[in-house]
Amino acid sequence: MTKAALSLAALCCLLSATASIAQSSKATPTIPLDQIHAGMKGVAYTVFQGTKPEPMGVEVLGVLRNVNGPKGDVILVRLSGTKPEYTGVVAGMSGSPVYFDGKLAGALAFRIGEFSKEPIAGVTPIGEMLEINAFDRKPAMDSPSAPLHAIVGASQTASPAEASTPPSAAPAAGFSNYLKPIDTPLVFSGFSEDAVRRFAPQFAASGIVPVMGAGSVTTGAKQPEPLEPGSAVSAILVRGDMDIAATCTVTYVDAEHLLACGHPLLQFGSVDLPMNKAEVLATLPSPLNAFKIVNTTEVAGSFVQDRSKGILGTFGKDADMIPVTLTIHGGSRPREFHFEVLNNAKLSPVAIMASVFNALHGTNEYGEETTFRMKGSMDVEGYPQVALADMFAPNDAGQPAAALAAASLGDRFGRIYGNLYDIPQVKSLTLDFELERERKSARLESARTDVTEARPGDEIVVEAVLRPYRGERMVRQIPIRIPPSTSKGTLHILVSDGDTLDKVRGAAPQPGRSLGLASTIAMLNREHVNNRVYASLLQSDPEAVVADKVMPTLPLSVMNVMEGMKGTQEMVVQGESSVGEASTPPLDFVVSGGRLLTITIK
Repeated sequence: MTKAALSLAALCCLLSATASIAQSSKATPTIPLDQIHAGMKGVAYTVFQGTKPEPMGVEVLGVLRNVNGPKGDVILVRLSGTKPEYTGVVAGMSGSPVYFDGKLAGALAFRIGEFSKEPIAGVTPIGEMLEINAFDRKPAMDSPSAPLHAIVGASQTASPAEASTPPSAAPAAGFSNYLKPIDTPLVFSGFSEDAVRRFAPQFAASGIVPVMGAGSVTTGAKQPEPLEPGSAVSAILVRGDMDIAATCTVTYVDAEHLLACGHPLLQFGSVDLPMNKAEVLATLPSPLNAFKIVNTTEVAGSFVQDRSKGILGTFGKDADMIPVTLTIHGGSRPREFHFEVLNNAKLSPVAIMASVFNALHGTNEYGEETTFRMKGSMDVEGYPQVALADMFAPNDAGQPAAALAAASLGDRFGRIYGNLYDIPQVKSLTLDFELERERKSARLESARTDVTEARPGDEIVVEAVLRPYRGERMVRQIPIRIPPSTSKGTLHILVSDGDTLDKVRGAAPQPGRSLGLASTIAMLNREHVNNRVYASLLQSDPEAVVADKVMPTLPLSVMNVMEGMKGTQEMVVQGESSVGEASTPPLDFVVSGGRLLTITIK
């Protein structure tokens, strides 16, 4: 065949595929995997710049069987054309639709090797992607609103058992140097380099490449061009005064849905993420990490499924986000940040941590020795408000106050979402930080009491000796009364910071222990702040903590019964009972340390 004939054939293929794209509201014809063979030539579409998908040539090299999980086949192709041969397979290209003879074969989803000299990619078959719709609705073959099902039934040769097979697992880590999903850039806009460096690895561990400042999210910006196969589309994790968005390419569009990526974002299953249109400013070539620079624009709907073979979006649906208001005082003027964070058990905690750290760290007043006082609240629908109050100063391990504040909030969100019994609906988060430009921390050096013996009902005084950071020692007194019911014998007095007391009392999270949402919130609201010194009286009788309820000084016979219930009642058994507690007034320092004193009750 002459070169002219080849060019004519390629042109016909391009025109045929273009015609199929234009029929976005009609049933797109597909080609089953068993009709694809080496040597077939086709076309794929992606956006290199702007919003209009551009064609690139595709040649089938073969079909790789069972490389994307059990029964997870991948079509191996070589891309051709000036742009793909220059840029290679770039992050953000995943989901680019591949057509043969005008029929949709699948989506570019994998790249081969780390420094490949040719643009060789793996394609997820469209039949496996179309299965995703089954997870979002009940089968309704006779329903006019279920075109994806109609396509599966009309154009695929798979048996009913194969068609209903759940998406297989994502490629194992052992394939990372051979066949790995094309990276989906996670663009951090409005974030400092330190914030990205601290938290991006937690996103990257889920297969999303962090990119700082290479694009932005402007949800108010209009983009009149409709989403079509080959368009760039973004999933939003954070939006507002700072943004986090992941971008890939649309594979398939009908009147109600679209499919994109050809591989999971995080394979969370059912999700609720804003789905936005996107404009590609440029495609940056690089042998190591080529990617698209993207501006995310107007909202088009929500992503509702994140599965092994791609993600499914629904047009016109609003995503349920968590509104956050964060105010920082202590500078020349108060600074207020407004943003929204995705509502997801796995990603919300780390998204909150990254956003809060970035807001605190990004002020001109911030420095290595900065201290923060925090107060605020979290509203969870149907439950009491979660009170947030604490103080954060740099610690001896070198962690700055902003990182400690972010970690504290991430821990609370993790525990709210981590309960095994209830689905939390977090409605809002309000945070107020007071900034001081010096390190306000103090270590508990020693403690003592004014007596060694006491009687039930007596009041004793505990003295705590504190050493502030680069300051003079100071003594604080804590009066505490011995309860009249206290038994004779040894009584321990724990003098400590709030974190230590929570761990001793069983209020801190413990491995293997799960609580319902009501109990979790009650425990969170009982936690001690860290700018006080606490004196807690510990008697040798055991106590049981069932969920958020404390049963102190239980007789041995009762404890034997309770021990048999352990593991079925979310119960923790403590060797000692807390029979009294007192503290200093709030101090101007974050306190750390603990001491154990002993007196005799006569």
